[in-house]
Amino acid sequence: MYSESDLQAAVDAKVLTPEAATAFRTHIASLRDAPGADEESFRLITGFNDIFVSIAAVILLVAVAWIGESIHPALAGVFVAGSAWLLAEYFTRRRRMALPSILLVLAFSGGVAATMIGFLVKHGEAIFGNHLSETTGALIAGGIAFVTAGATWLHWKRFMVPVTVAAGTAALAATAVALILSVVGMPDPSQTLLMALILVAGVGVFTLAMWWDRSDRTRTTRRSDVAFWLHLLAAPMIAHPVFHLLGVTSGDNITSGAAVMVVGIYIVFGLIALAIDRRALLVSALAYVLFAMTELFRTFGAVELNVALTAFVIGSALLMLSAFWQNARAVVVGMLPADVANQLPATIRPQPAS
Repeated sequence: MYSESDLQAAVDAKVLTPEAATAFRTHIASLRDAPGADEESFRLITGFNDIFVSIAAVILLVAVAWIGESIHPALAGVFVAGSAWLLAEYFTRRRRMALPSILLVLAFSGGVAATMIGFLVKHGEAIFGNHLSETTGALIAGGIAFVTAGATWLHWKRFMVPVTVAAGTAALAATAVALILSVVGMPDPSQTLLMALILVAGVGVFTLAMWWDRSDRTRTTRRSDVAFWLHLLAAPMIAHPVFHLLGVTSGDNITSGAAVMVVGIYIVFGLIALAIDRRALLVSALAYVLFAMTELFRTFGAVELNVALTAFVIGSALLMLSAFWQNARAVVVGMLPADVANQLPATIRPQPAS
């Protein structure tokens, strides 16, 4: 019910002493038989009221967007962004409600982008003519993303919602990709260039996430929540391009060699996830490894049960990994150089059996 950020806020407000907060974290960790940092906690809801407010906010935002669209396409985004900001003044800044705050951040960012898109839909032909060049289109997309990133930064300065950093980073990544495409040209039909750029951007986001993680190795402040959302953003930006370049997303049956490579990459992702104590990479790549394992079982003749066997193997492996996550992580971190391990989230090494 209470997040690490809430505990830290209570310490900052002198409601709890640092010793009491530490004792509470230790107590909860002992109950769960896992270190506090291992829990990868983030607050999504504090009660059903979060869901109730979120549903009401979505209904209101849809309504104001509809009304704005009926007047002018750009006003749909203006009304959504303005309403999201005003709602955040109460539900985020005063009530500190988690799920509504996340939805309002996304609505605000989307509303800012939709405002510019709506204006172009209405007046783009008059400004740029009937035929928009690929370079101009990429520059416009980059400009929209950049303005959205700037607006998101203002939202972060006002409300400090952890997911805001990920939203702004996504906009900046889109800006960089669009600007590069405006210079080198739009991608070929295979989208190799686009996927390569997204992969590079994903590695950049991952690096930023690790910077935030490094600043809070025990995961007791808002910085850990920011890192969580950045990892959640970076994971698909890394996983999808990697498997796209292997031909997994083409829709055709992949070869057994490619399937084995997919499984191997997933194992590498697992080792990285253990080292950094973040599970986002494993979740983002899960669909691809399920597909690859299904193809492998089909290749070896298990046609009728290939899906069931795949689900059984992957499900069992992930459950076993979850059950022994702390032990496995201690082994992986223990194999790393000390100067690297000391930059990673804290871990508790399992004690040898007596």
